[in-house]
Amino acid sequence: MRHLILGAGPAGVTAAETLRRADRDTTITLLEGEGEVPYARMALPYLLAGRIDETGLRLRTDADHFRRLGIDLRHGRAIKVDAAARTVTLADGATLPYDRLLVATGSRPTLQRIPGIDLPGVHTCWTLADARALLARARPGTRVVQMGAGFVGCIIIQGLVHLGVDLTVLVRSGRMVSRMMDPPSSALIRRWCQAQGVTVRVDTLPERITQGDGHLDVHLPGGERLPADLYLCLVGVKPNVELLAGTGVRIEGGIQVDDTMATGVDGIYAAGDVAEHVDVVTGARLVNAIQPNAVDQGRIAALNMAGRSAASRGTFPFNILDTLGLKSSSFGAWQGVEGGEAVEVTDPARYRYLKLQFKDDRLVGANAVGLTEHIGALRGLIEGKVPLGPWKARLQANPSLLMEAWLACKLKA
Repeated sequence: MRHLILGAGPAGVTAAETLRRADRDTTITLLEGEGEVPYARMALPYLLAGRIDETGLRLRTDADHFRRLGIDLRHGRAIKVDAAARTVTLADGATLPYDRLLVATGSRPTLQRIPGIDLPGVHTCWTLADARALLARARPGTRVVQMGAGFVGCIIIQGLVHLGVDLTVLVRSGRMVSRMMDPPSSALIRRWCQAQGVTVRVDTLPERITQGDGHLDVHLPGGERLPADLYLCLVGVKPNVELLAGTGVRIEGGIQVDDTMATGVDGIYAAGDVAEHVDVVTGARLVNAIQPNAVDQGRIAALNMAGRSAASRGTFPFNILDTLGLKSSSFGAWQGVEGGEAVEVTDPARYRYLKLQFKDDRLVGANAVGLTEHIGALRGLIEGKVPLGPWKARLQANPSLLMEAWLACKLKA
């Protein structure tokens, strides 16, 4: 049996190792597309911040790890899958055969469609090569205009501040991390960043970028112009799914998979940031681009590829974000659900906020800022769909009683 895994991020590496444990004799090829050793993309901000070196990014520290496991780690970029012939074509023209294929190709950054986005000095920060380029140019006092303040944008802020740059963050929408935080919590994060010396401008989208005299000029609506030594574009990502065109694999927001991570096309599975699966809380389908989800899906896909039986009960969306030392988090349906109820408590002077979302007698989502205690209990109550009974009213009266509610409801169950 020939197993081919496209992508050497957390999903792909986990899948390769799981396959080896499940079958000592099978052939496993792990294709890495950046010419690097497998690394954790989400650790790049720590590299920018000087908290780790490049070896700290590696998913496996032993240089001989994959060879010892009999996993053929190759470098190359897959560009086309032929589901009928069961082959994958690489950018260099090579062809790899497979019996079972796992697509774990992750995602790539999107770029703004504005004039000047291709000028020298415009960067993204998605790959290790991107991070190296930033480190080579960013110095104390370097003027950096960063477009985008989503999850990735906020953790990059920490690295840039550590480098001592003069940082201006432009936010297209009215609030930072709008896809995981509600308006009050987003406002706290914005105020915190400003207090750390970062300029944050919301409802701002540049019209174009031009080459100035030794620098870039970022043109804003109304004629304002921001000089910048670097322009950092962090406006979102999209899954790498184009290589599946013509295979019959169904693609919506991502690759549609069932509970076994199978795509419905014989022999093809998907996992990680390209896979769209069911939200365990709401039942809606979504791409849940977080590392724990990628690891879990990679493991489940591999077991099924090896002929074992394994099924996901659905994906659970959550994020924990550190923005210049201010911790924030979102869980489940943090925006609330139709017919639901919500309660919040806030202490803006201390940058603390908690909002709980209920549906019937269950917690379905939450936002928290400045609160790190009892986060596990919060996740457990939501992900476990734990019936609250009388604890719903108690939490509505005092949302801080999360641990007490968790212990009481779990003991009762």
